[in-house]
Amino acid sequence: MAKADLHIHTSVSDGMASVARVLERVEGELDLDVIAVTDHEDAAGGLRARELAAQRGYRIEVVPGAEITTIQGHLLCLFIEDTPKSFRSIEATLEWVHARGGLAVVPHPDSWLTRSVSRRTIDRICARAEAGIFFDAIETANPSPAGRVSREQMRAANLAWGLPGTGGSDAHHLPHLGTGWTEFPGEGAEALRAAILAGTTHSAMSRYPSVREVGVRQTAQGLAWGYSATPRKMLRGLRRAPGGRR
Repeated sequence: MAKADLHIHTSVSDGMASVARVLERVEGELDLDVIAVTDHEDAAGGLRARELAAQRGYRIEVVPGAEITTIQGHLLCLFIEDTPKSFRSIEATLEWVHARGGLAVVPHPDSWLTRSVSRRTIDRICARAEAGIFFDAIETANPSPAGRVSREQMRAANLAWGLPGTGGSDAHHLPHLGTGWTEFPGEGAEALRAAILAGTTHSAMSRYPSVREVGVRQTAQGLAWGYSATPRKMLRGLRRAPGGRR
């Protein structure tokens, strides 16, 4: 079984480490085979990570992704080559992702600590199961505070939903990397995709490093940087839009 961390943030959004530093740690210190870089509202970090890993001849494979804010909450969009628009309905975002061959995963479901897709919304989407509008998986192992608060309830609820479970660290600091992961049969990113689609993944997690281990100052800086991530991305998008400031 191979291992993948499917929820990683870098300094492209609200992570505290650069793309290069994240890759260096994963390649040199962790037993992961695949990672997904999922910066808020931006696929650029994942695309850069995939390019850099190939240039350096790393053994790890990178899945480009983004954690997109929909009206109903955050959605992990994996295997994408562009960034979907933020603050659209979750139905529109799911349709966008699937039309481009990507996969959509519900991160930290029903968590009150961050913008999360509610149980009611998951019920509604799973009941509709329309073409292009469905979840491919749900995050059942996320050791961060946001993931832990609702983990057991969501694992129980998923018995009815029947969604494949995935794991990711939701890392914003280097010590967080690899503390949540997805196990899957085969090797590489395409085997991971196939396993999610076939429902043959298994999620797991380990202890999340404490504030003391990460560093109080570093943690405080990360929180401040994190709360401003989505507003910064939205403002940048407005300035790049036709007629906007540049």
